[in-house]
Amino acid sequence: MDWSRFDNLPSGGLWLQPLGLVFGHAAADAVTCGRARPLVGTGYAFTLLAAFGLGPDRQLVSLTAPVDELEAWVSGAGARFAQRVRRQLMLLSAPRNRWAGFALDRPVLMGVLNVTPDSFSDGGLWLEPERAIAHAHALIEAGADIIDVGGESTRPGAAPVGPAEEIRRIEPVVGALSEAGVVVSIDTRHKAVMEAAFDTGARIVNDVSALGHDPDSLAFVARRQASVVLTHMRGEPGTMQHGPVYDSAPVEVLEYLEKRIEACIAAGISREDIAADPGIGFGKLVRHNLELLAASGAFHTLGCAIVVGVSRKSMIARLNRGEQPAARLPGSLAAGLFAVQQGIQVLRVHDVAETRQALTLWRAIAAS
Repeated sequence: MDWSRFDNLPSGGLWLQPLGLVFGHAAADAVTCGRARPLVGTGYAFTLLAAFGLGPDRQLVSLTAPVDELEAWVSGAGARFAQRVRRQLMLLSAPRNRWAGFALDRPVLMGVLNVTPDSFSDGGLWLEPERAIAHAHALIEAGADIIDVGGESTRPGAAPVGPAEEIRRIEPVVGALSEAGVVVSIDTRHKAVMEAAFDTGARIVNDVSALGHDPDSLAFVARRQASVVLTHMRGEPGTMQHGPVYDSAPVEVLEYLEKRIEACIAAGISREDIAADPGIGFGKLVRHNLELLAASGAFHTLGCAIVVGVSRKSMIARLNRGEQPAARLPGSLAAGLFAVQQGIQVLRVHDVAETRQALTLWRAIAAS
């Protein structure tokens, strides 16, 4: 292998992606025989690794090798990468602790409930609290573990909503669901909305700005010891799809999320309370989304639970026949199953029953 291509890469700029994945009995046998390493406690294992990063010229450098060859390189010529590589290898293999009360020994389903007039898929359907609450209970019955309630659309081109209006929309729904014992996530960028939701029983903050939009949100999440989803988004919803450019979407999103996780920990938020989301469709073109999904296993090197949300998103239609959101279930399932195959722990979905059924079959086959 030509490891010299990494000679000019900064020592902190190398990332690892698990490849050559095996499942079930084959995974257990491969790990026992030393031919593979376990993947974040999923029952899957990886036999190969991709090492990649951006050089000083912002050109992507990458190489795929067996695990033992990578370890031999960092024991010699690649010694300056040794500490980072060994830490990432540990994070790729170590089982994750519980997040938001969930053991992460199976995929967790976050059901989408937007109480907005303009969300891209369900905008206007659940504006009345009674209808929203009934739909949430239907999602729980179908197999959702979490209900993610949003009062502000963050679809491409969406106009911002003031916190007061957002609170008016979400408060009765969050309160009723929490009182019924439902695990509620609040999808918001505003500390005031987070606080109102938590005062009525929410347990998770899902912030598309990774707690970067509102300067008071970091301290709030730390003080309430809340679980949080940090999402990568380039720009603001109104402008994020105006010609986004990346030298490497996986590297730049990993770098961003690593910094946001560090900011959270510095603010007093435990790593075990953090989940990271690469933000499919948030300031990305179709090719960027595909690159991120293909490299989704690399996000385990961040050392926290990983959330992926592809459900009904426009990339599905753009890659196929321009289907409307409600007709994008097959593509949503394909992307979700691929993510689970990479060890992703949480899927954010609209179609809970269908996703749960697909996951049940996938896990049964993979374990056989």
